[in-house]
Amino acid sequence: MSIETLAYDLRLPYTRHNHKQFIEEAKQRGLEIEEVIEELLQNEIDLRAETGITKRIQRARFTNKKYIVDFEFKPYKAEVKEKLKTLTDLSFIKRKENIILIGNPGTGKTHYAVALGIEACTKGHTVLFSSVPNLVTEMKEAYSLSQMTLFKRRFEKYDLVILDELGYVSFDKDGSEMLFNLLSNRNDKGSIIITTNLAFDRWEETFKDPVLTGAIIDRLAYKSHVIDMRGESYRIKKTQDWLGVDNNQK
Repeated sequence: MSIETLAYDLRLPYTRHNHKQFIEEAKQRGLEIEEVIEELLQNEIDLRAETGITKRIQRARFTNKKYIVDFEFKPYKAEVKEKLKTLTDLSFIKRKENIILIGNPGTGKTHYAVALGIEACTKGHTVLFSSVPNLVTEMKEAYSLSQMTLFKRRFEKYDLVILDELGYVSFDKDGSEMLFNLLSNRNDKGSIIITTNLAFDRWEETFKDPVLTGAIIDRLAYKSHVIDMRGESYRIKKTQDWLGVDNNQK
């Protein structure tokens, strides 16, 4: 049997596609057989890791890709900046802690949340990204198809769930209760990042029920890093900078 066939059977894609060139280069470099095998296996490991990262990012369902290296910490107050930088080590995932990002539209909440999610994917964590309205819609569909148990099981298995845009759309009683149950069942099983334009004292506008609102806040705020990113819109500032507008101009 050929090396290509054997590599295919053993699921060694790097060896299958690169063995001829690799062997030729190994000869030119005068490598010993042990060195050849070691490098070949290391290349397989590297390719497998890279493929795993790509698959985890795809399965996370990010609507766009944002990275920590591109996130501008400078506009934020010193205390907020320090919190945001500290959380990039992702240790909060290991501790199953939550993050709640509060801020006006355009203040960088979603960028930061997605950047943490993609970084988590590169470190081997499983991640799910969804807007809160879409999540509620998917829950209702699962319920109508008698698949709610399966839906909850999948939701609970992720190391990190990112829920975007809480507060932009209000829910009916069923939607609010389903979201509460879903988040309650996940409590202490994995981390959640929530982005919202509303401070806690305005969440009742979304859930319509003061008792349910209090219970949801209680569940989410437990073991949470609550970060207030409110301030000047980052998008507006970037646009003004691009246009050469003086922010102090009256």
